[in-house]
Amino acid sequence: MQREIFKDKPVYALSEITKSIESVIGKNYSKAYYIKAEILKLNYYPHSGHCYPELVEKENGKVKAQLRGIIWATQFRNINDRFITVTGEPLKEDVSILCLATVEYNGQYGLNLQIQDIEPSYTLGEMARNRMEVIERLKKEKIFTLNKEKKLPPVPQRIAVISVETSKGYHDFTLTLKENHWNYRFQCTLFPSILQGDKALISMPHQFSEITKRKQEFDCVVVVRGGGGDIGMSCYDDYRLAAAVATCPLPVITGIGHSTNETISDMVAFANKITPTEVAYFLIQQFHNFSVQVDNCKEKVVKNVQQLLKEKEFYFSKIHQQLMMVIGKFNHKKEKEIEQINQRIQNNALNYLLKHQNALQQMQTKIEMLHPDNILKRGYSITMKNGKALRSSEEVSAGEEIVTKLYAGELVSVVT
Repeated sequence: MQREIFKDKPVYALSEITKSIESVIGKNYSKAYYIKAEILKLNYYPHSGHCYPELVEKENGKVKAQLRGIIWATQFRNINDRFITVTGEPLKEDVSILCLATVEYNGQYGLNLQIQDIEPSYTLGEMARNRMEVIERLKKEKIFTLNKEKKLPPVPQRIAVISVETSKGYHDFTLTLKENHWNYRFQCTLFPSILQGDKALISMPHQFSEITKRKQEFDCVVVVRGGGGDIGMSCYDDYRLAAAVATCPLPVITGIGHSTNETISDMVAFANKITPTEVAYFLIQQFHNFSVQVDNCKEKVVKNVQQLLKEKEFYFSKIHQQLMMVIGKFNHKKEKEIEQINQRIQNNALNYLLKHQNALQQMQTKIEMLHPDNILKRGYSITMKNGKALRSSEEVSAGEEIVTKLYAGELVSVVT
């Protein structure tokens, strides 16, 4: 058949071109190659079991090369099972891989990589290399230990929790806090977030930013989720999330899985525990430590007060004894003084009585001497008229009768 000519140039059918490309590629790419790339999209179809991953190479965050891969169902099962055994997670998006593949070109489906095997250890190695780069960057920026330098309040009661409400880890965490043996009370505020994959690198830093705006309302931040393999936790080794943890103004405590390997977010956090339950126990213990300190202080105060009271009681006892001695001496002195005064009063009274008794005796003697009988006894007489003593001769007239009373007897006379 004669080839069609257009403007002096031959015209080719599309199939001729694709067959030519297929032939060229088949001759130049006749064997399998180890190719490193990142899975942008997995494109796994459970119904058929086939997988058509979109593979990319990035540079400075931009796609430098892109090609479609094909993993047939039988190969995908074997590759995925071994990947789970080594990494603990199934093959997934946003991971770097080293695959063994042949370059295939099909006129109907185009250029693709027929993936025969994927080396899971390479993925872990890439993760380790990326970890070291992130750690060095955080240290260079002087924020690697920034959160560890924060101070956890003695009683961390107000807790900002980054998790998912339906997560078993969140349930275990809150239940453990609620059912603590000492009946301590905690106030948890949930900041819902995606906890794995690239979306977590947007969601979780955003929630850290929201908590920072309300930092006065909380004592610490807790990040909890259920268990996961190393790849499932790869977002916690990302710089964006690790930097959000490191620069958080509140102490951050992580409990993000059962993995034996620390993530970078764990490393830069104030404290990290393997499980959400362990985080809860840690907070309860902080509360209990403070409670024990308060009880110890109370015991010390009571003991010191009792000792002080005992010392003061002894001191006042001594003062009381001294005071009683002083009072006793004072009373003894005053008793002597009173006794002396009493003696003086008695002596004075006696002297007074004796003195006046003598005076009375003298008066008695005088009275007795002046008694009419004693006067008459000395030779005196009393002349009376009508029973009354006469003091003057003018008191009688001639012819009146008068009586002269003598010591012994009396005389009756008539005045002439």
